[in-house]
Amino acid sequence: MRSVRVRILATLLVLVVVGVGAWQLMPDAEADAKPIVVGTSDVVTSLDPAGAYDAGSWGVFSNVFQTLTTYQPGSTEPVPDAAEECGFSGDDAKVYVCRLRDGLRFPSGREMTAEDVKFSFERVLKINSEVGPASLFSTLDSVKADGKEVTFKLSSPDATFPFKLATGAGAIVDSEVYPAEELRGGTGVDGTGRYRLVSYKEGKETVLEPNPDYRGAVDDKATPVTLRYFTDAAALDEAWKARSIDVASRELPPETLAGMSPADPDHRVSESDGSSTNNLVLNVRTGAPLADPSVRKALAWMIDREKIAAKVLEGTVEPLYSLIPAGFTGHNTSFFDAFPERDPGQARELLRRAGVQTPVPISLGFPRVGAREKEAYELKEQLEEDGVFLVKLEGREWSAFQKDYVKGEFDAYTLGWIADYPDPDNFSAALIGSGNGMKNGFSDKRIDELIRQSQSFGDRTRAVRTFEELQNLTAEKVPVIPLWQRKEYTVTSKDVRGGQFLNDGTGVFRLWRLGWL
Repeated sequence: MRSVRVRILATLLVLVVVGVGAWQLMPDAEADAKPIVVGTSDVVTSLDPAGAYDAGSWGVFSNVFQTLTTYQPGSTEPVPDAAEECGFSGDDAKVYVCRLRDGLRFPSGREMTAEDVKFSFERVLKINSEVGPASLFSTLDSVKADGKEVTFKLSSPDATFPFKLATGAGAIVDSEVYPAEELRGGTGVDGTGRYRLVSYKEGKETVLEPNPDYRGAVDDKATPVTLRYFTDAAALDEAWKARSIDVASRELPPETLAGMSPADPDHRVSESDGSSTNNLVLNVRTGAPLADPSVRKALAWMIDREKIAAKVLEGTVEPLYSLIPAGFTGHNTSFFDAFPERDPGQARELLRRAGVQTPVPISLGFPRVGAREKEAYELKEQLEEDGVFLVKLEGREWSAFQKDYVKGEFDAYTLGWIADYPDPDNFSAALIGSGNGMKNGFSDKRIDELIRQSQSFGDRTRAVRTFEELQNLTAEKVPVIPLWQRKEYTVTSKDVRGGQFLNDGTGVFRLWRLGWL
C-alpha cells in the first residue's frame, strides 16, 4: 500500500539535494494511475441493464452507463446527467420531458440520440426479464423521441418518475449494439458513463478505467478501479485483513464491523443512513403453505427481531416493524402494533382456529452472503418452538438463489433490500405492488390503489397518511415480514478517500469519488 508519509519524505529529500529553496509537492501520476481495489460480496448477475435488479449489477451500471438524471452527493433531488434539462409538462405529473446534452458518445464514437433513450426504456419493458427492473416502470405508458427531446407519457400521475430515471433501470444503451427483444450476451458494455469496462470475469472481478469522453453532471477526476467479488463475508473479511483490497463495501461480518473503532488510524469507516432493510418474504401463490393468511400471521407471531439483531448481527442493525424504514417519510410501526411481542401461544391458537394442523412444514430459502446463513438458523429455531412450524433450510449462492425464489421454489425466504432511490415509494411499490420485485405472487387491489395515490403527490410529505394506511394493510395481509434495517458501512484504507460516497441511500455507487490521498 502506498504510504503518504514516505512519499512526502522522499520528495523533500530530492528537493534538498537539488538545492530547491521553495518546494511544492507535485502529483504522482504513476500512483494516480494505480487502480483502487474495491471488495464486495455483491456479485454481478448481468451486464445488461434490462436483465438485472440487484446491488452488484447496479453498482457497475452506475459507473459505465449514464442515466437521464442522477444525484449529487448529499442531495435527494435528481439533477440532469445525460439530459441537459428535465421536467414535468403540465400539473398532473403524467408527462415528463427531457432534452439530451450534446456530444454524448458511445465507445464506437457514435453520438447518443433521443432514439437511443427511447430504445433503452422500451427494451426493458419488452424483455421484461423475471430478474430485471421492468416493475419500476409500471406507470410508463409510452416514450417518444423527437430530435434531442424525449417525452415520457405515464398511465397515472407519478411524482417519483424522475427518481426512477436515475436508477440502473434507466441506463441508456447503444441501440445499434443491444438487441431489442433479448438480453445481450457476452461481457461487452457500451455506455457513456464515467467509466469504461476494460474486462469482466464472472464472479471474480470487474476492471474499470475512466472514460475520457464522458460528459455529464459529474466533474470529479476519476481513478481506475477494480471491483473484486467474494463468495461470502468471511472471504471478504480475510481479504480486508490481508490488505489485498483497498475498500470493503458490503458485507463485512457483523463482528468485524462491531469491533472497528473510528479512532483506528489504519482505516476509515463511513456509514450511511439506514436505507438497507431485510425482510422475510412469504410465497403466497395458490397451493403454497403460506397462501393462507392465518398461517402467515401465525408466522409473524413467532419472530423475535431483537434477538436476531443482538445475537446474529452483533447490534449492527435495528429491529424493523414496518415496510418503510425509520428516516423515510411515512414510517410507522404497523407490525409492532399488530404483533406487539413474540407469542408462540397466539400463533398456535390462530392455526387451531383456522383448522391448520401443526407443525406446519415450510421451506426457508436464504442467500449464502454475509450473516444470512446464521440468521436463517436463528429463524428456524424461533419458528420451530413449541412445534408450530417445521422448517427446512435451503441456502443458495446468490445467482441460484435469485432464480429459485423467482420460480417459487421456497415457501419463505430472506431478502435484503437497498433503496434504489431516496423515496418511500421504493419500499412500497417495489415490495408489495402487483408485479413487485419480491416475486412472491402477492397482489392486492387496495394496496395498488394506495401506491398510485402515494405517487401522485409532488409534495411527498402529503403522502404520509397514504403510506401509513398502506403499511397497516401490509401488516394485515402479511405478504412480507420486515426484520431489520441498518446503516451501510464502507471501510477504506487510510490512503483512500471518498468511501462515504459509495452507499449514501441514493442508489448511486460513485466509484469515481474514490481516490488516493
